[in-house]
Amino acid sequence: MGRIEDMPDVSLRLLEIFAAMMRCATTVETAEFLGISQPAVSSGLRQLESQLGITLFERTGRRLQPTAEARDLFEEIRPLFGILRSFTTRARDMRVGRVGRLRVMSTPPLGYSVGPKALRGFLAGRPDVTISYDVRRLENVLESIETGQADIGLILNAEKLETVNSEIIQRSQMVVLLPEADPLATESCITVEHLVGRAIIGIDQASQLGRLVAKGFALGGVRYQPQIEVRYCQTAAALVADGLGLTVVDPYSAQPYLEGRGLVARPFMPACEIRASLLTRKGVPHSSLLLSFMEELRRQVNG
Repeated sequence: MGRIEDMPDVSLRLLEIFAAMMRCATTVETAEFLGISQPAVSSGLRQLESQLGITLFERTGRRLQPTAEARDLFEEIRPLFGILRSFTTRARDMRVGRVGRLRVMSTPPLGYSVGPKALRGFLAGRPDVTISYDVRRLENVLESIETGQADIGLILNAEKLETVNSEIIQRSQMVVLLPEADPLATESCITVEHLVGRAIIGIDQASQLGRLVAKGFALGGVRYQPQIEVRYCQTAAALVADGLGLTVVDPYSAQPYLEGRGLVARPFMPACEIRASLLTRKGVPHSSLLLSFMEELRRQVNG
């Protein structure tokens, strides 16, 4: 007998024919089970016996009876096919986005509004998916997408981005958030002239949204002088709810304060457009998991 290292590698396809033959007993049944021709089954069995140097089946009438050696070898490879079934199932689940890990990063406006709603819908029926979810400033989100630390970023953006893939999923505009008892609440829209002399809670002008608001005031010919300046739109909205003034924020940050909080939102004029965008890394294909999450995000903002 030759040395083990001299024996040829046995292909998985031959083992599959062998295992099916052990279950089906005839080459015709085996061929139907595997979806191949009967001669292909017979040829595969002969090739396997030749490679192993072992008789695996003996013909009895129209049937092939497995030898003792065949039964022994079948017990050895039986676990392999359980592994292959698990592998196939796992691959199918990955293909349709049912398993895996997704790293999501967002700026606060979308991170505390659209993001959680999309996660809820996305994770329903996906118990084997895990999520890394973080809310950061715009520059942190951009860096994480560029370096591959996150798979997808959710941002509000009014400026062009060159270093990442960017898809706009919704266009909207900044709004004025104010108490419903305020006289300005009767206006269909609120201009910068309406805000002269009012206590304004402003967004940090080092941020993109802060610069956008300041530009809106400049276009309206009014000096932008917030009495209180904060980093995040959510903070500004919370201060309005506590009666500290009015604010110009994105509609996503305003939305939670319009439900039973005694506040209303009115369009800010001149209009300051913002774009809800999805960011992904350039040159990297999207996984099925990522594509499924992106579709859920689009559904949330447009449904």
